[in-house]
Amino acid sequence: MIIDIFTFSGRLHPLIVHLPIGFILLAALFDLLSYTKKYRYLKQSVPFILLIGFIAAVLACIFGYVLSLSGDYDTETLTHHKISGITLAAICGLLYISSTPLLKKTLGMADKLFSLLLLGLVVLMSYSGHQGASLTHGNDYLTFRALMQQERKKPATVEQAILFEDVIQPILQKKCVQCHRDGKQKGELSVESLIALKKGGKSGPAVVAGKPDASELFRRIILDEDHKDFMPADGKPPLTKNEVKLIAWWIKEGKAEAGKTIAGMKNTNALKPMVALFLGMGGSTDSEQNDGEPDQQINPDLPLTIDTSSLANLKNKGIRVRVMLNKPVMLDVTLPPKSGIKMADIKGHILKLAKNIVWLNFSDNQLTDQEISFLPELKNLEKLRLDKNPITDQVSNYLISLKHLEAINLNETNITDGAILTLKKNSGIKRLYSWKTKTTASINN
Repeated sequence: MIIDIFTFSGRLHPLIVHLPIGFILLAALFDLLSYTKKYRYLKQSVPFILLIGFIAAVLACIFGYVLSLSGDYDTETLTHHKISGITLAAICGLLYISSTPLLKKTLGMADKLFSLLLLGLVVLMSYSGHQGASLTHGNDYLTFRALMQQERKKPATVEQAILFEDVIQPILQKKCVQCHRDGKQKGELSVESLIALKKGGKSGPAVVAGKPDASELFRRIILDEDHKDFMPADGKPPLTKNEVKLIAWWIKEGKAEAGKTIAGMKNTNALKPMVALFLGMGGSTDSEQNDGEPDQQINPDLPLTIDTSSLANLKNKGIRVRVMLNKPVMLDVTLPPKSGIKMADIKGHILKLAKNIVWLNFSDNQLTDQEISFLPELKNLEKLRLDKNPITDQVSNYLISLKHLEAINLNETNITDGAILTLKKNSGIKRLYSWKTKTTASINN
């Protein structure tokens, strides 16, 4: 909770930082107007306005420092912004003190010198604001290149579209660039160019040609939204199903290349509808409105009712249960990571709800093969997460008979190629994740 409050307070900086800007500009305006006879009376209000501006500037510095700890900003720009912001607050405070009646008389500062310093403060504030804007919008936001940059013309047909430039790059610009660009590279990653994507960040290359499972960018956008590595982070809108599929196709079939039109690529029957949907030219893939929700083809084997007492008992024991659909009743069940909850205490309740459970998340709970041996009873399971558990190839024998199972996450487990070979016998499984396991690269291709 302390970390959350700390992080949240940092996000107040963009709000608070506008307060000293307003007060300092107001003080400068009143000071200049006071040289005219009509508005001379405004002079006496300048010290009070500077005092409020000083307090606001100090608060902006504090919240700005907190914010700087939560993001991987460009070091040089951040340093300039920090130094200029702190200097601004200090000068604002000194100008207030020097304008109080007692010190004004003691120091004997001439009005014109005070006005000159106040105008200098406005200039410093503009510089500091520019550095802050560079951190937020990128170092080139106020350059001639940005001024002359023209929006890319939308292709007339799907075949004319260039996959990276017209589809993939706009997706990344819309969903990722706010935190991964020049000036603010969270995880030391920029998505502003293909070169930067292939270079990657702290966790390695963001994209690996032909290998979505080895591409850090793809791995993170397909995680469950409650996973700490899920991207986009901080509650930002996730990529749609269609956008995820486009990125997967571009990496695997398009070999993560730029400059290629759809017409110039091979085996694009599956790609064209996705591109058409993204470009607003029709398309027949998953509805954008249905993202994150179960497909409209409902499994007829799902029960219309539910054991409400078992549902309540599961929730009372700390299990997160989301009702995805009421008729039939479809459940999304999550055992919180590192929960410490013993499987023996919840197994009975899960089995009573077995036919209702469609999504199940047991990630990161130190579960063994024996503890999850009841999985074959979850006949209607479609999506399963077992990542970060010390399970072995035995798990594949539990899952081979689940005919509705489409996606399994076995990342960071102890499975080997044997588990993959067994699971491939289940033709219903469309997505299998085995990152950081004992499997070989060849078995995943």
